[in-house]
Amino acid sequence: MAKGTETMSLPREPRAVVFDMDGLIVDTEVLHREAMLAAVRARGHDMPLALYMGTIGMPGAAARGVMSGHYGPGFDVEMVWAEAARRFRELARARHYMKAGVKELLDALDRAGLPRAIATSSRHQEVDLHLSTHGLKGRFDVVVAQGDYARGKPNPDPYLTAAERLGLAPAMCLALEDSHNGVRAA
Repeated sequence: MAKGTETMSLPREPRAVVFDMDGLIVDTEVLHREAMLAAVRARGHDMPLALYMGTIGMPGAAARGVMSGHYGPGFDVEMVWAEAARRFRELARARHYMKAGVKELLDALDRAGLPRAIATSSRHQEVDLHLSTHGLKGRFDVVVAQGDYARGKPNPDPYLTAAERLGLAPAMCLALEDSHNGVRAA
């Protein structure tokens, strides 16, 4: 076995693969951080990294509430949020931020004839931007994004919805997600 590679045994051979997107397919975290810190700075404030990091994974309304609480009533969080989204789209169009090995993995899944899906907390518009930017449109059979399920992550609803749309029992799907310390399979 090559140095740095691992093998894993699965309880059954998967019939499909369900991917998380942010952090696994594309490295959007650095773009979101850069965009948000710049948007806050443009409004004359600094955003402590700990404050930003504390909002990661929160629904937008909750993250905006945290920011409003930190900066106070004179801070136009909606304006900052919109500016950060605009800056993010600019950065996403201008940079390569796909994770290494993604196309090779998708090619291997093509050869194996395994369908695949994306299950993400991002909006469909963002998924389309990321897939288009990196030539991945059409490489996923199903995309499940914000608005397609009742409860977002960490609840399993996005993954369960993806399995359902693939026409498979969840136990027949291999789910891959970014664990912030590497890839985690479930």
